[in-house]
Amino acid sequence: MGMAAVLAGCGSGSGGSGGDGGTITAYVYGDDAVKVQQAAVDTFNKTSKVKVKLVKIPGTDYVNKLRSAMGSPNAPDVFFNWGGGSIKPYVDANQLVDLTSTIQSDATLKDGFLPSIMTAGSIDGKLYGVPMRGMQPVMLFFNKALFAKYNLQAPKTWEDLQKDITTFKANGVTPFALGAADKWPELMWLEYLLDRIGGPEVFKKIQSGDSSAWGDPAVLKTAQTVKQLVDEGAFGKNFNAVDYGNGGAPTLLNKGKAAMHLMGSWEYSTQLGKAPDFAKKDLGWTAFPTVAGGTGDAADVVGNPTNYWSINARTKHKDTAIAFLKAMASTDYTKALTANGDIPTTSNASATLDSSPNPEFAHYQYDLVQKAPSFTLSWDQALEAQYATPLLTEISKLFSGSSTPQQFVDAMKAVK
Repeated sequence: MGMAAVLAGCGSGSGGSGGDGGTITAYVYGDDAVKVQQAAVDTFNKTSKVKVKLVKIPGTDYVNKLRSAMGSPNAPDVFFNWGGGSIKPYVDANQLVDLTSTIQSDATLKDGFLPSIMTAGSIDGKLYGVPMRGMQPVMLFFNKALFAKYNLQAPKTWEDLQKDITTFKANGVTPFALGAADKWPELMWLEYLLDRIGGPEVFKKIQSGDSSAWGDPAVLKTAQTVKQLVDEGAFGKNFNAVDYGNGGAPTLLNKGKAAMHLMGSWEYSTQLGKAPDFAKKDLGWTAFPTVAGGTGDAADVVGNPTNYWSINARTKHKDTAIAFLKAMASTDYTKALTANGDIPTTSNASATLDSSPNPEFAHYQYDLVQKAPSFTLSWDQALEAQYATPLLTEISKLFSGSSTPQQFVDAMKAVK
């Protein structure tokens, strides 16, 4: 019966407030931060005749399960995404509600979020999503107790980083945790290295469809630097067997087995959920170091500007879905994100940062993003799947040593 109801609503496009009751399904990336979205759903359902059902999907399965569901009759009404390339196939297939006019004509949505964040996930100037989590720059996290033990400072330059690697290795500590079994954590190293070495323009060319830009000398230098890190043992010997999604890499950091971890800012809320004492006492953070001779700005960041809710064009409860998205701009939701260690993208966020579990981290992250000349969207989200999937495969081969830096460049130039 439920399937029949969804099929009956397919293609109607008119939506409705659903006075007769009913349910809309919302797919969300299942991690430690999902409790904030669950609380928002619980609050919304107290007053809405049409209820929201939150479906939590493990992070490593999310993209594939969403793709399968969107091609089936029981697709979600609302779903979590990263904007950009992550939703382009759905936009091309006319599967998403164009929210541009809705947002521009509604004060809550138009004025409730930072404009730069709203446009960051757009496609061809059209808005298909509303921010629903915090800013997510990639940062270098570190174990403060280990750095103090060996009288080291967080690295500001590549020379500093090499000194840290040497010292930690000499004392039996893995310099960097890396969840290489999931592949995407490796991507962050290339994103930052290419930015620091060649500036953000190189990837902008790639993102615009110029595959020859993979042949830029800065890309080869980036791949060579990765190989150098692997060869000198910066990630230990077993990083290909370590995951992130099930907590492998974060645990290495909080147990003192690894000294540093390059990860999105959600690492803070992950550690808060898995090792609260460590998160509050010994978790440090800093910007990615500079690379000698590089042309990129030291203040540039990479990562995900935020995550978004998008609406399936086939939903039979469009008005309810929009009402749910508007709840993301509420003060209560902003406070809940802040309390979970997130830095909201709402226009009223700055007033809530002092109530964060760690105001120092909150303000640092907010300032990092505010002052960044460039914020490059994670490559696997900026590029469509036909490019992103082989990219992750080739990066994995580079890290594992089964391909050379030049072979990585050649392989990516050949992807069409």
